[in-house]
Amino acid sequence: MGIVEILGLAGSVSLLSGWRLYLTVFVTGLAMRLQWISLPENLQMLDALANPWVLGISALGALAEFFADKILWLDSVWDTIHTVIRPLGGALLALAVVDSGDPAWQVIIFLLGGGAALMSHGAKAGARAIVNTSPEPVSNAVVSTGEDIATGGLLILAFANPVAALIIASVLLILCLFLVYKGYRLWRKIVSSGN
Repeated sequence: MGIVEILGLAGSVSLLSGWRLYLTVFVTGLAMRLQWISLPENLQMLDALANPWVLGISALGALAEFFADKILWLDSVWDTIHTVIRPLGGALLALAVVDSGDPAWQVIIFLLGGGAALMSHGAKAGARAIVNTSPEPVSNAVVSTGEDIATGGLLILAFANPVAALIIASVLLILCLFLVYKGYRLWRKIVSSGN
């Protein structure tokens, strides 16, 4: 893998960790366990994700998240709890993908991966809080299912074509920035109308 492919894979897994950390870890580990993807020399550190214990725990986490994310307001509680967990997981996954020997480069990748995961988590949590204000209960499950499908599909794309994944991750990052900005403006409007 060249630098562009590695950055595409690192950017994709860190961004997707902000949406679905456990699913990202599980699918990545399962793909390695079943040898759907073969890791180049510099990514052998990710073999830990194929460990049966890691697969089992991430599968349980993904299952819990799948159901918690479909229940109105429980999804917001789940997102609040994971405000620290998802960015940290995204940072560690990005660091594992890049696996640089230079400590300065490791810090940069850790910060960028964590920042990307935090940004996508913030966009997801904000969007879900807005969806929760909808009077009908179906929109919450529809949005959550869309996130599940998008995460799985983008992970498969990241493994198959990291360059395309880098382009999509860049577009998603811009979308996340836009959603966080819109969420902040909505929050300011709500706060100012309450005074």
